[in-house]
Amino acid sequence: MEFSHVTVLLHETVDSLNIKPDGVYVDCTLGGAGHTSLILSRLNENGRVIGIDRDDDALRNASEKINDSRLITVKDNFENIASAVSVAGFERVDGIIMDLGVSSHQLDVAERGFSYIRDAKLDMRMDRSSPLSAYEVVNNYSERELVRILRDYGEEKFAAKIASRICSARNEKPIETTLELADIITAAIPQKFRYDGGNPAKRSFQAIRIEVNGELDCIPKAIESGAELLNVGGRMSIISFHSLEDRLVKNGFQRLERPCTCPSDFPVCVCGKKPLVKIITKKPILPSDEEIENNSRSHSAKLRVCEKI
Repeated sequence: MEFSHVTVLLHETVDSLNIKPDGVYVDCTLGGAGHTSLILSRLNENGRVIGIDRDDDALRNASEKINDSRLITVKDNFENIASAVSVAGFERVDGIIMDLGVSSHQLDVAERGFSYIRDAKLDMRMDRSSPLSAYEVVNNYSERELVRILRDYGEEKFAAKIASRICSARNEKPIETTLELADIITAAIPQKFRYDGGNPAKRSFQAIRIEVNGELDCIPKAIESGAELLNVGGRMSIISFHSLEDRLVKNGFQRLERPCTCPSDFPVCVCGKKPLVKIITKKPILPSDEEIENNSRSHSAKLRVCEKI
């Protein structure tokens, strides 16, 4: 299936980087390569984009779609941005983009097992060579672990009921498919609450996907490593899609802008930690009404930007 992905906040994100024609830029989550394509259109022959993704489909799509020697692709998790930049042959970069979460392609291709409305084997792996899949989480994690994941990663108030129902079902037979799991989740939620905020399985599927791919664990390390890699004046622009991601981005930027660890009652700083960035977006940039109308998946997107000092 052709790789299909509608890039969110496309121009806002690329504009926020203040592109230098001969600069080096990193797209940490290559996906459908929309951001990368626009960056390349603003570079001269000396500019470069390093595209990182752990999804082979995304890497293959970018190579076929762009076919540009200025694009260097690296298969890796974006938390390893420093290693990826080094592999590409660079020590410093002029801008970094991270578009967090799942891609449209991963949701729309049923066989990837991300979707709660398309039936497929439970999978949800962004990197299909990874040993941990949604099947393993759903069928082998303890009830207590399932409650933790659903509560912490899905902010699901019926986490305990859902985990109990999953465990009861898998005692009869393994839970093998996405729709089978979605039906179990729906049945666990009291009827009057089932469609508050969309599909009743949405939060649980998000939680399991985050666990499978270690999505939240990657963010703080990637932000810190990315800031170290930036040249002075270089910018890091990050799009998040739910409150857990946005909180990590916001807090990560704040730690880089105000790294001092001295007690608040100290008259002067003695820890010696200096600000590494300044935050450009005091409030996140949101998609326009027109973008939300054309792409409903953009409605929760938030873009935050910081600049190396």
